[in-house]
Amino acid sequence: MALPEIIEILPLKSTVSAAITVPGSKSITNRALILAALSNGTTRLEGALWSEDTQVMVECLRRLGFDVEIAEDPDESCNRTITVTGRNGLVPPGGTATAPLELFVGNAGTAARFLTALVCLGSGCYRLSGVPRMHERPQSALIHALRSLGYQIDSPDDRLPATVTGAGSKQAACNVDITASSQFASALLLCSTRGGWSVGIDGESEDNAPYVEMTRRLITSFPRNGGTFQIEPDASGGSYFQAAQWVQKHAWNDSRSIHVNHWPSSGWQVDARFPDLLPLNSGALADLSRETDLGDSIMTAIAIAPLNDRAVTYRELGRLRVQECERVAALRTELTRCGAIVVESGDSLIIEPSPALHGAEIETYHDHRMAMCFAVLGLITPGVRIKNPACVKKTFPNFFQKLAAAPPRGLGVEILHGLTGEALAPSDLFAA
Repeated sequence: MALPEIIEILPLKSTVSAAITVPGSKSITNRALILAALSNGTTRLEGALWSEDTQVMVECLRRLGFDVEIAEDPDESCNRTITVTGRNGLVPPGGTATAPLELFVGNAGTAARFLTALVCLGSGCYRLSGVPRMHERPQSALIHALRSLGYQIDSPDDRLPATVTGAGSKQAACNVDITASSQFASALLLCSTRGGWSVGIDGESEDNAPYVEMTRRLITSFPRNGGTFQIEPDASGGSYFQAAQWVQKHAWNDSRSIHVNHWPSSGWQVDARFPDLLPLNSGALADLSRETDLGDSIMTAIAIAPLNDRAVTYRELGRLRVQECERVAALRTELTRCGAIVVESGDSLIIEPSPALHGAEIETYHDHRMAMCFAVLGLITPGVRIKNPACVKKTFPNFFQKLAAAPPRGLGVEILHGLTGEALAPSDLFAA
């Protein structure tokens, strides 16, 4: 049974003790797939996320001609062991100018950016395209950097769809502006050794480019001649359960915990900081930045911030505007719909304590993180109904199953069919 077009999250009735396993990191999985394709041997990626974004990447690599094998993961249903046979830095040829090899990237920003750089190392023509929203998302800074390296990229507005003419490695230098997305720099760095590229990054510092730092560390640690590489759990996905732990403590002041198994400790994922930066009743920060403090999990903090006992300001949210949806406006709109007091000022959101919070039908804008953020709010707020919940398939297909599964593997949340009122079993809640 497919997820209904609308579901209702019933609030927790009492505290639970749970130890949740979350799937692998999307950011690490898609970076590792590119590095494995460029390696000298066969690489086994264990704990790799298996969701829409990573499936898009795997399908594109297969269309390019790489040998990619998929095996089930016995410990997590939304992970896979992915084995990639590299071609010693060679990228299989594309098509012709009149019939380019087509690569469809959906709405996966990592696939769109990383593959654009990768196919420059091939020969022939490759055309990258995605869903309409992907065609609106930024790509120009990456395209300009690749052109400065000497590659031909044809795009009427420097976004997707774009046709890339591969030309192999080039000993050349470029600079890339990461204002719109740090993925532009990561795309270039992942391919720079094989491409012979020297990459300068405009406006970068260790504080404001944590995903670039992740890429650098991954490149250093990756087995270039084949081997096994372990993908760590996704901290962004884990943030929803860390937030659930705070929600139940806020509601009942109970010490029982919701624990996320194998919480990342490598320092690679900026969102691993989330448990220490919850801006709630703990006296923690009253001011958080998307550029320096948290990555995507700042949305999780924003969604539950109306429960706080003081105002919290979330700054430097500009990159959220050009992701899966216009996330700043979406968060403001849907929180306001639930009775929250939200002020949007430039690229900041100020969330005031909102004692009159209530449920509402939540528009997710086809954005997986909107669905998951507001599901957490529904753990304490009656009447939260989430439209298009299947959008979580992008990064966390079994998210609602984790909510509904009996403790200790889940939270035991009751989830209703939004149209019939029927209680849904965990088996009905997979986002296919």
